[in-house]
Amino acid sequence: MKLTRNIILSLILGALIGTILNLFLPGTFDVLNAYLFVPVGNIFLNLIRMLVVPIVFCSITLGVAGLGDIRKVGRIGGKTISFFLITTALAIILGMALALVIQPGTIGNFNLSYQSFEGVASSPSFVDTLVDIIPTNPILSMVEGDMLQVIFFSVLIGLALAALKEETARTTRLLEEANKVLMYLVTLIMYTAPFGTFALLASAIGQQGFPAMQAMALYMITVTLALFLHVAIVYSSALKILGSRSPIWFFKNFFPAMLVAFSTSSSNATLPISMKTAQENLGVSKSISSFVQPLGATINMDGTAIMQGVATIFIAQAYGIDLTINQLITVVLTAVLASVGTAGVPGVGLIMLSMVLQQVGLPVDGIALIIGIDRLLDMLRTAVNISGDTICAIIIDESEKKKYKADTSSEDLAV
Repeated sequence: MKLTRNIILSLILGALIGTILNLFLPGTFDVLNAYLFVPVGNIFLNLIRMLVVPIVFCSITLGVAGLGDIRKVGRIGGKTISFFLITTALAIILGMALALVIQPGTIGNFNLSYQSFEGVASSPSFVDTLVDIIPTNPILSMVEGDMLQVIFFSVLIGLALAALKEETARTTRLLEEANKVLMYLVTLIMYTAPFGTFALLASAIGQQGFPAMQAMALYMITVTLALFLHVAIVYSSALKILGSRSPIWFFKNFFPAMLVAFSTSSSNATLPISMKTAQENLGVSKSISSFVQPLGATINMDGTAIMQGVATIFIAQAYGIDLTINQLITVVLTAVLASVGTAGVPGVGLIMLSMVLQQVGLPVDGIALIIGIDRLLDMLRTAVNISGDTICAIIIDESEKKKYKADTSSEDLAV
């Protein structure tokens, strides 16, 4: 609780300092940003990022080994991916619906005179993503942080450990000890979180300031409202109905991880903290948490999907283009599939958005309209993304417990 309080205070202080420097001391901000905010923020991010790959490898390997039966791995994987795809589709439909009602792109004078916008990489096709899941060099995949390939390799190793059992008991124990060491390092790194969150937010607010936010106020309101409704309706209902848990209980106990996600804008960077919080604060079993949450950080981006829907409608409205029903359906399908092939890092939403815009024939240059305030919204949607990953883990954990009880009861009756 003390750490949570310190992170909240650092966020408030960072926003306040960033705003003051942006409005009254822009020159001073440039110096502080270059020599204080950016270095401190990057140090905090690097401390977390250095643990992501080893934690994903150890946790997924142990999680799959703990699940044991390959049929169980397939069952849990199927339920997990189904949950992610359905909630992502609901998220983007909600975002598009709100944008069509509020119409943020019809208010304000936007600069549409530029010729081109560069800097947004293209997203791989869905087929390429499926093919590239299998690594040709697992070590290189770990070095490059290709999380889908790392997850695939970890699942295979976990299945092998589960099949060999006693023959590989020492290897399993070694991975368990390594995982304990990594989680201990996460605990140590969390003591630097207040400093990192202060620097990251001060830098983000200081660079954008109120003028940019005022110009895009309605767009920001639409995205924020959609994020809130998705959490309040979709996530909370799923948690209550499928997970038999109170949404208030969840957000109270998961709040520290959401704060870190908010400051880092990266699902992957927050993964060590969100897993630790889920296991210790929410009681999710390590095997389920170790399998579901890393997978979610890679392919589940409901918050980002909401931005896709709102931004697409916003850009179409700004250009005076009316989208057909077929185009709206294409937006939903493209955004859902694109979420599987993009990494959980800051700014990934712009990569996905460029792909969506190209599919429906909208100018990719329209991204320039929202890029100024995207980092601020990226903070909010990352907190939503990791919440969805953890809620899915709770639901899967609960369903597996019910299945275990049902199977046990059936065996008792048979005896």
